[in-house]
Amino acid sequence: MCANRKCLAAVYVCDGDDDCGDGSDELKCGSPLTCGPNHLRCNTSECVPLMWSCDGDPDCSDGSDEGPDRCGGDGAPYLHRRANCTAGEFRCANGECIRLTWKCDGDPDCKDKSDEYDCRKFFVEYFYKISFKCFLRFLYCRLCHSRLSLLTCRPDEFQCGDGSCIHGTKQCNKVHDCPDHSDESGCVNGEPSFLCFSVSSQFFLYSKATKCEGPLKFQCRNGECIESSRVCDSVKDCKDRSDEPKKECGLNECMINNGGCSHICMDLPIGFECQCPTGYHLLDKKTCGDIDECENPDACSQICINYKGDFKCECYEGYEMDPVTKTCKAEGKSPYLLFTNRHEIRRIDLVKRDYSQVVSAQRNAVALDLDVANNRVFWCDRFHRKIYSAFIHEANDPSQQVPLVDSSLQTPVGLALDWLQHNLYWTDSGDKSISVVSVDGTKRRVLINSDLSEPRAIAVDPHHGFMYWSDWGTRAKIEKAGMNGVDRQVLVSENIEWPNGITLDLANRRLYWVDSKLHLIASVDLNGAHRRTHLSSADTLGHPYSLAVFEDRIYWTDRDRAAVFMANRLTGQDIQALAENLNDPHDIAVFHQLRQLQGPDSCNLGSVANGGCEYLCLKAPQITEHSPKYTCACPDGQDLGPDMRGCVPGERCNLQTETGGEHFLMGENLTVAVLGVVIPIVPIVATVVFGLVCAGVYLVWRNWRRNSTKSMNFDNPVYRKTTGEGEEDEIHIGRTDAMGHHVHHHPFPQGVSMGVVGTGGGTCPQFIALPLGGSMPDPGTHWYTEQPMLSTAK
Repeated sequence: MCANRKCLAAVYVCDGDDDCGDGSDELKCGSPLTCGPNHLRCNTSECVPLMWSCDGDPDCSDGSDEGPDRCGGDGAPYLHRRANCTAGEFRCANGECIRLTWKCDGDPDCKDKSDEYDCRKFFVEYFYKISFKCFLRFLYCRLCHSRLSLLTCRPDEFQCGDGSCIHGTKQCNKVHDCPDHSDESGCVNGEPSFLCFSVSSQFFLYSKATKCEGPLKFQCRNGECIESSRVCDSVKDCKDRSDEPKKECGLNECMINNGGCSHICMDLPIGFECQCPTGYHLLDKKTCGDIDECENPDACSQICINYKGDFKCECYEGYEMDPVTKTCKAEGKSPYLLFTNRHEIRRIDLVKRDYSQVVSAQRNAVALDLDVANNRVFWCDRFHRKIYSAFIHEANDPSQQVPLVDSSLQTPVGLALDWLQHNLYWTDSGDKSISVVSVDGTKRRVLINSDLSEPRAIAVDPHHGFMYWSDWGTRAKIEKAGMNGVDRQVLVSENIEWPNGITLDLANRRLYWVDSKLHLIASVDLNGAHRRTHLSSADTLGHPYSLAVFEDRIYWTDRDRAAVFMANRLTGQDIQALAENLNDPHDIAVFHQLRQLQGPDSCNLGSVANGGCEYLCLKAPQITEHSPKYTCACPDGQDLGPDMRGCVPGERCNLQTETGGEHFLMGENLTVAVLGVVIPIVPIVATVVFGLVCAGVYLVWRNWRRNSTKSMNFDNPVYRKTTGEGEEDEIHIGRTDAMGHHVHHHPFPQGVSMGVVGTGGGTCPQFIALPLGGSMPDPGTHWYTEQPMLSTAK
């Protein structure tokens, strides 16, 4: 420490130079300083690198390193004046030796500037010895220099030696893109490169600067790259001498306040570098901050706990950490898959890989779900238009297959079981609805029947009271609502086309889906955020239809490839086929007790059974801590009474139909659309008479329609398969309306509503609204909807 309290490195003490500013670093210096073998002792006793002597730049305070007694009478540096220069050096006219690469580089390095004389002869002699190709390039540069001066490439392009331009990314890609191969010259592990440039009408070859990366390389300030071992070795290797700075070589900046680094200071030959321990990263050039490894969704299989400089993976209850793979494995019995295969339901053990049949002799089984606790399977047969239930070990016996819903089904396409409140939910793409039924089949209600185009898959979270479904219609989307039908919201509506299948990973709180048109598997959290694509490939995902997630695996069915596959859900890798050469695989589900974690039945928490509800008790969405646990629901056509538990006939009926964006209501203020004119009809009798007349006209028209030739248009043709009473593989082609929507086939014409929705969701069948001009498809044909598929079955 200086007398003025300035801190100074020990190397500057007693070096003959007043570095403190008050001279205190040169006091109490004993015997004359002895310099090292690579240093020169000035007359002032200070030491300077030997290479700085006789370089034309006084470094000793008294200039003795440049005096004639050291450098000779002609001023030529004695250090470089040798009898012979090495093979890699050039001998200047005054006898000094410089690097051969500095010869004819446009910058005089010899004191007499002789290194820049007669450069044309030098190129011919030197470069012909090294490489005849380099010599040819020199001549080529002489010939093409006029073109080079005229052609200019864009800033993002590389200019070849012949003046042509290529994209910048093609330089140094180990492929010769330029006709003269100049794009690969001078690259690391590439060819030596020499560029042509002009200095005072002379043409020279200049070695291109190469990449200078890694701890073994040092980049000079002028762009040159040298070995880091040649830095601060008292030998001038950089032309600008930036590898031998006077006051940085030999100085350990880390000795003073750790270089200002918060953690690790790494001293370098010139300067220093701040580094961080494992688990930290530099926030700026000196300060380290913790890395939150848990921000990476692949960091852990299930639970990720971040610590300062580290993290820890854990598993949820019921899972244990595999000591080899560090993934969470389910405890208990082996999980297995159940999937529909058109005429049957099959089972695959995921550990033993046993393969067996669970249900046979089906006409068109498409959707299924499971009741793990009671060992039951639910499925729908689209040909029979029924939903069945059976114990898994008895399901192959037709006498044990119980029809749960056998009426008013058109095209059931998705099933989801609420295993806590014991209700079954399903989607119907025929009447565009989502409905619920008790597991004994005695109580049933339509929950949602508006703004649905092509509802497909459905999944439920009975612990939190939400259901999720996909819709691949005109505006494809994935939606969410309470299991009682309230709080409806859209989760995914962008970059989505045919979301055929969805599933929930309740352990990690994510929703997965397959998109058959975009050929991908993706997921979001249960609020629709943090979207992620797990797998995207038209080759791997031909026509994925349904999927299931368990542990670290995704399982899916593919109708194009007629197979069942699995892959790692974290990486999308390790794709394997579990079953191939199938008939027509559709839905898939995993059977394991951890897929349906047990919890309280909200409808039977107290002494009152079924929550005191007269009809259905439905789980309510748990939006806040004050949300109700459940709500009661009545059958279609009835409303909840004053106590909100009992059911009463619907008092106010509003018939609502939508045609061309216009709404017509019938009720207390009844209106009917006739030729575009809305006419109020107050008397109830007149309303009934008008309805009967309309019904009669419709019946006559329908009879004529049945006997006439059907006409079809193909605004947006979609191939559809019949589920009628005829041959099961019969193919029909449905028509679409002018807006691109698929035709909805009901017992009544499109645009005609026989049900009147009351304030409580009830139905009043007394009224018929008949907007004129609606298309009327044949009600005798029953349809189910698919995306365009050229083949009817695999």
